[in-house]
Amino acid sequence: MPIFKTISEKQAKRKVKKIFNEIKRVRKIKKIPNFWKTLANSPETLERTWTSLQQVMKKGALNPIVKELIYVAVSITNNCEYCIKSHSLAAKKKGATNAMLNEMIAVVGMANETNRLVEGYQVEVDKFLK
Repeated sequence: MPIFKTISEKQAKRKVKKIFNEIKRVRKIKKIPNFWKTLANSPETLERTWTSLQQVMKKGALNPIVKELIYVAVSITNNCEYCIKSHSLAAKKKGATNAMLNEMIAVVGMANETNRLVEGYQVEVDKFLK
């Protein structure tokens, strides 16, 4: 059960309404997702998160598809169902294929397995890696 109720688009006022409209325009969507409607309980958090997300996820040294795939990978590791679904869809909208998602999921699974083996066995870092 959520701690806070969502703020609907009809309930949105001033800063929240402005940010909701910007999210819809930038994301080319008609409805505000629950994530943003929940963050709207704190307009400052909503604004900060929206601004930061745009800054981090814009095209840079990494292309937007790669950034979305990384976001999904971290979300899988953190077990965030909402983010896995949201950013998998975003990756597909930006051009990611099912083959790319499948391969990324395999890498995440392998990395998590080998990370746990390294930690379990307490493998010392090789000198040439330092």
